[in-house]
Amino acid sequence: MAIHHWPASERPREKLLSKGPAALSDAELLAIFLRTGVAGCSAVDLARNLLNRFGGLRPLLEASHKDFVEAKGLGDAKYAQLQAVLEMARRHLAAELAQTDVLSSPLLVHRYLQSQLRHRDREVFALLLLDNRHRVLTFSTLFEGTLDGASVYPREVVKTVLGANAAAVILVHNHPSGVAEPSQADIAITRRLKDALGLVDVRVLDHVIVGDGYCASLAELGLL
Repeated sequence: MAIHHWPASERPREKLLSKGPAALSDAELLAIFLRTGVAGCSAVDLARNLLNRFGGLRPLLEASHKDFVEAKGLGDAKYAQLQAVLEMARRHLAAELAQTDVLSSPLLVHRYLQSQLRHRDREVFALLLLDNRHRVLTFSTLFEGTLDGASVYPREVVKTVLGANAAAVILVHNHPSGVAEPSQADIAITRRLKDALGLVDVRVLDHVIVGDGYCASLAELGLL
């Protein structure tokens, strides 16, 4: 049965408007994004099929262009729409973060850093550059490595920090394995960078490691 024949209280769009987005299932939210189904399959049924195919909402959202467009009911237009939605979400987080003192909002910082790096399949090292009030100036990706690691060069880090006229910095990198526990190499490079940046009066406030669904903070762990 087509969705427009369903009772109004069960239609995803009407349900969202009356109860809010949190009341919808993953399939219902995806159906609103899809807007229409395919022959013999409503948008909600198509959404359920896609979630089963990809193994859930997150794998679908993070699917490659090739894998995404090969699925029935999807294509280049839907892929472009989805990437636009995801980028808007990242920019919304960035705008929210830019208005706050990062030291007072660690959870917001972690959410933002996860949005930037959680989906990367290679280890990436980046900087969250801050002014003297600990507000975000910019997020800068410096090095990208293999699945196992990225080479980090203190000279390039110092150059980037000075170029942004930053007063403080949060170091960040992801662990593609999903396990955010700091390694001895992570601790060692943190100390090297802290010493190098200290010579130019720039404070290292933290080194955040992005894992699968959570972040580890070297400052919180007493390792900074």
